[in-house]
Amino acid sequence: MRLTRLYNLWLHFPFDRPQYTMKTTTRFALTLLMTAAMSSAMAEGGDAAAGQKKAAMCIGCHGIVGYQASFPQIYKVPMISGQGAEYITAALTGYKSGERKHPTMRGIAASLTDQDMADLGAFYASQKGTPAAAAPQPSAQVAELLKKGNCASCHGDNYNKPIAGTYPKLAGQHADYLYVALTAYQAEGKATSGRGNAVMAAQAKPFSHKELKAIAGYIASLPSELTVVPNAKMR
Repeated sequence: MRLTRLYNLWLHFPFDRPQYTMKTTTRFALTLLMTAAMSSAMAEGGDAAAGQKKAAMCIGCHGIVGYQASFPQIYKVPMISGQGAEYITAALTGYKSGERKHPTMRGIAASLTDQDMADLGAFYASQKGTPAAAAPQPSAQVAELLKKGNCASCHGDNYNKPIAGTYPKLAGQHADYLYVALTAYQAEGKATSGRGNAVMAAQAKPFSHKELKAIAGYIASLPSELTVVPNAKMR
């Protein structure tokens, strides 16, 4: 990811919104600096062929169509085939560091080196799906919620073209997973299921659970590059 994209993100972020306190703004600035450092460290990129060989620990959940996790509630595990390589690396890094607190994912990520993460990111990014041509329009209520959350400012056109590689594509992702992820940002302090991200916490906390479900339901209906590619062993 180029530093100019980080600079543009800083310029266009809505710091004037009431949910962004001085503490949040400071943490956001630190996040940008850490992202820049991470991007520099990942400049050499991963090896998709090597990642395919390392994905054995992933396919038991992410390589089965409709597979469901049961913690902290029942939901479909996220589709990661077609996701951006930098985002997959960033997410695994978050689990390893404890920023993301899901016990199973943290245990898996703890065993991975930086190169392992980059290779897995390259492998799953290479499995991009083909999205449908047309995107459904949101209801007036959902459109207002999306505007309030300013979601497109980071996740891009149709929530499928994030402005930074370390941000996820959201379009077409399972609605129940999106809901669980958003509520995890609301519960950032929880020891086993929260997510510690100042920006996303500030975005998610003003919404009720009902509103988050409405947002997740619409984004899940959008054309997507995300997919599940079943491994031959799991067919």
